[in-house]
Amino acid sequence: MSAVVGLLWDGGDFFAVDKAPGTLVIPGRGEGEGPSLREQLEQQMKQKVYVVHRLDRDTSGVLLFARSPGAHRELSLAFERGLIRKVYQALAGGALAQPERVEVPLAPARRGRMRPAKGEGKAALTVVRPLETFERATFLEAEPLTGRTHQIRVHLQALGHPLLVDPQYGRPRPLTAADLGGQGAEVVLARTPLHAALLEVPKLPGIAPVRLQSPLPPDMAAALALLRAAVRG
Repeated sequence: MSAVVGLLWDGGDFFAVDKAPGTLVIPGRGEGEGPSLREQLEQQMKQKVYVVHRLDRDTSGVLLFARSPGAHRELSLAFERGLIRKVYQALAGGALAQPERVEVPLAPARRGRMRPAKGEGKAALTVVRPLETFERATFLEAEPLTGRTHQIRVHLQALGHPLLVDPQYGRPRPLTAADLGGQGAEVVLARTPLHAALLEVPKLPGIAPVRLQSPLPPDMAAALALLRAAVRG
């Protein structure tokens, strides 16, 4: 990411950025990771900013920050209460024929992972809708109705359609053009293809409603173009 972070939308007390894949939202524990998105924004804006919600390092798309403690509190509570709608786009393995409601409880596993659970897990629900279906892949949207860690990734795995690249829950190896129906060994997709495409904030105390969208990032768009081209022959 460049030194200057562009805003997707600015509402005064809170704003949205279009997070690039590979960027940490908050400072990590490892060395050589580079500044987090929050640190970049604070340096750029010369003020403290508050992280409203998070995206995994490799996930791209709409991300909210607040400039004031009051806005941060209202938005955080809205996320906790399920008042903010989130829709993700993803590239998953296999041909998903129809929409699915995945209601599988989740529990912590080793090394920061999550796992499907019985009894002891927390309730988790994701609505999955195919947008385009190919022979061995599906471009889909996933709407999490609960907010568990790695929820979409684990639910897609449980559905039998893991993300095309996912070192923790599926295929670890990056995909080349040839893997996606094209030609050549050039790597096209090297991260988990999950994108926060839509976020809807309702009217809240002191906060006006807003609908925020982020276009599909270049790597996912390139992979999708190859899948489409392979169908056309």
